[in-house]
Amino acid sequence: MQAENFVLQDYLDRIGYTGEARADLATVTAMMRQQLFTVPFENLDVQAGKIVSLVPEEIVDKIVARRRGGYCYEVNGIFAMALQALGVPYQLVAARPMFYPARRPRTHMVIVVTLDGVQWLCDLGFGSYGIRAPIRLDLIDTELVQDDDVFRLSKPNEREFLVQARVGGEWMNQFGFDLSHQEWIDFMPANYLNSTHPESIFVKTLLLVQHRADGRSILLGDTLKTVTRGLVEQRSMGPEERAAVVREVFGLTLPSSGAAA
Repeated sequence: MQAENFVLQDYLDRIGYTGEARADLATVTAMMRQQLFTVPFENLDVQAGKIVSLVPEEIVDKIVARRRGGYCYEVNGIFAMALQALGVPYQLVAARPMFYPARRPRTHMVIVVTLDGVQWLCDLGFGSYGIRAPIRLDLIDTELVQDDDVFRLSKPNEREFLVQARVGGEWMNQFGFDLSHQEWIDFMPANYLNSTHPESIFVKTLLLVQHRADGRSILLGDTLKTVTRGLVEQRSMGPEERAAVVREVFGLTLPSSGAAA
């Protein structure tokens, strides 16, 4: 995953990473957390009637230069560029969202990195119950505490993995995947579906997520949910207040006149 305009130091400055960047687990973990806390998950382009661009250079311009966010292909894509620049081996993986009542296609993208012979799942673009640190693929059926969230990786069969989050005391399926080889171009049909299909959540409603060390803020349509140390506050708002929240909480501007700022 490369882009001619990607500069590792520019990316590190964008996410506020100040440590030494090495091809090791400590760097990958810290980089993942810093990006989660500074680059919002957002679908403003889709809400503005656009098809999200998967041109790598345009992703760099959007996230680094214009300080925007993006959804899974964009935020995981730029993370993959940073891994590439550091020399960290990785592969792109197609994942199936599993929290819908009906079975869905593999429209989510995650990353699996390999460090010292161990494979780790990384994902910066699953929205509200996304993981917050790499997960070892050989750590099966073990509770994994990440800040105030708890996750579990299981294997429904020999080939597949399933990520679950503990929500309200119950394990809830998030997404499933296997390690089939994928290229960047393989995600273009799924991206088109997510950007245009009338049943896509990204087409149907505004969705913004900003992770913090103590929780996350989620704006779904006109409802803001704030999670802090496991405590949830929720409120609805009108158009003017929503625009202010998008600006103040997520650092973004709502689309107007058919364009996202």
